[in-house]
Amino acid sequence: MITREHLGTAQVPGGEELRLFAHGRDFMIVLGRNELMSTRMRFSEEQLAELTLARLGRPDPHLLIGGYGMGFTLRAALAQTGPAGRVTVAELVPEIVEWARGPMAELTAGCLDDPRVSLRMGDVADAIASGRNAFDAILLDVDNGPDGLVRAENDRIYSTTGLRAAREALRPGGVLAVWSAARDPAFTKRLRSARFDVEEVEVHARPGGKGPRHTIWFARKG
Repeated sequence: MITREHLGTAQVPGGEELRLFAHGRDFMIVLGRNELMSTRMRFSEEQLAELTLARLGRPDPHLLIGGYGMGFTLRAALAQTGPAGRVTVAELVPEIVEWARGPMAELTAGCLDDPRVSLRMGDVADAIASGRNAFDAILLDVDNGPDGLVRAENDRIYSTTGLRAAREALRPGGVLAVWSAARDPAFTKRLRSARFDVEEVEVHARPGGKGPRHTIWFARKG
């Protein structure tokens, strides 16, 4: 019987404690009893990138991804982004990057060293606020969705004020894509109140319609 091995612990600034485990060849990041992400349940995070880029239709976009997690969204984005594209990754927790370069280096597959990638340590809200018309798309997989679980301050990203800031940071026709573990009708209303054209898509955690159902919002700036 394969036992679960505890590889590391990280304190989220202003939030909860995360733990990294290995189970055979699989990895998982856990908050309390909640499995936030794992190598077994990656499909919806990959779809966050693939479906955004399909809707964007730009070969060399500038993307902002928050946060890194296990890098599923980043690697999927790089696979479909041209050589002149750029991806800025905002990650708040230093240990997440240390784990990516350490015990999960094989999974990371050098994506953080891709010349198209810029790693920005800090809150993605600050990255959004720092640019006007700076990004073709903003891809958010921060916390467990619009209802903050890991860090209460994450709620500001998904507030009406935070969504308006995201809209300002997008170029015309740009897309704000938001991953969530569950549906949230109130968040859909907030997106529309921030003057986005909104599409809500349900995606399973694993290919072939397997695993839990997750939600991705695609909000386009007109």
